[in-house]
Amino acid sequence: MKYLSQLEIGERGTVVAVKGEGAIRRRLFDMGITPGAEVYLRKKAPLGDPIEIAIRGYELTLRKAEAAHVEIK
Repeated sequence: MKYLSQLEIGERGTVVAVKGEGAIRRRLFDMGITPGAEVYLRKKAPLGDPIEIAIRGYELTLRKAEAAHVEIK
């Protein structure tokens, strides 16, 4: 398994699980990052943080620490 934070630009994946506790997990779910969702890594900042993904028809920017809670395949 891989985590969303490990994707390279242009790679795709499917969300398998959202790890983490409490507010972070809730926030990720509220943004549409749920199991079964297809994600595509569009951009990374020069130092790798934050990242921009496309999910459910819209673009979303996440910090690398948040993306590290999202398990993909």
